[in-house]
Amino acid sequence: MATGRGHAGRAYVGSFTAAGGPGVVTASVDPVTGALHLLGATDTVADPSYLALSSDGAVLYAVSETSPGAVTALDVTADRPRPIGPPVLVGGDGPTHLALYRNHLLTANYGSGSVSAVPLRSEGALAQKPSGVLVHEGTGPHPQRQQAPHAHQVLPAPGGRWAVSVDLGTDSVRVFDLAGSGEPRVHREVALRPGSGPRHLVFHPGGTHAYVVNELAPTLTVCRWDGGEGVLRPLTEVVLLPDAPEGDAYPSAVTVDPDGRFVWVAVRGTDVLSVLAVEEEGAGLRCLATVPCGGRWPRDLTVDPTGRRLYAANERSGDVTWFDVDPLTGLPTRAGSVPVPAASCVVLR
Repeated sequence: MATGRGHAGRAYVGSFTAAGGPGVVTASVDPVTGALHLLGATDTVADPSYLALSSDGAVLYAVSETSPGAVTALDVTADRPRPIGPPVLVGGDGPTHLALYRNHLLTANYGSGSVSAVPLRSEGALAQKPSGVLVHEGTGPHPQRQQAPHAHQVLPAPGGRWAVSVDLGTDSVRVFDLAGSGEPRVHREVALRPGSGPRHLVFHPGGTHAYVVNELAPTLTVCRWDGGEGVLRPLTEVVLLPDAPEGDAYPSAVTVDPDGRFVWVAVRGTDVLSVLAVEEEGAGLRCLATVPCGGRWPRDLTVDPTGRRLYAANERSGDVTWFDVDPLTGLPTRAGSVPVPAASCVVLR
């Protein structure tokens, strides 16, 4: 791979090795232009569909979206990621997402419809097995996609007391915490519209609202969040693409401006980024525009900490495209791309 030239930031890209991807890729981020420069990669992790960084940025965690599913810790202090110990089986199939929560690594296991918690050891290493696995229950009306639970994302809520899991198969979001033994335990299950197929969720920086992107209907559900009580209340559902033919649009990822003024959603099929303005102190969203995603099948979308740039992982065109964001309108303009076959996600440091 090409070598970067002294750039300050870092980006980490996951890719599907079974589809010809290089695995986990490291890139430098130009602090002025936001451009990515590929540095190194490792294919020692099979199908790393999603990544998460430790708080100090020294350890990267990757799920293997395989059956059985696994998670691996990687040392990323050098240009080429290096595994820290062997992969750890998570006790579920097809993990698609992961997050750090209360000194554990959580995984959302799509294939088995469950959430696993793996304890963290010293220097970011993983315990040899999960401390607990929470198995979801339920179905939805979609005849092919909702005949069983399909946990698609797991995420800590603001404040760190609760975590949430988003389940496409059961049309619901579960609010949970960890028992003293490290076992996930459900606090509340929140029902969303039947057949919507919730996939991912993002919290507004204000901490009182959340936005759930629905894969089976190109919509975004606005929810009120009560962090004290651990209660998520759906308020309204916003159509992302009013003119898109049914069955042609499959939203994948949602991200929010660090200042809380805009929300962006990646939509596969139509291959666009939807831009929404945040109104009513987070309780309202208004669609502003859509722009091309810069490739095909955008599986993930990430905003940088300044809110100045967006990065889309375009799985089927095999690239990561970055965009400059207009600070007044929130509209992204394509600025460049790098090739990463079967790209699945982008994480920034």
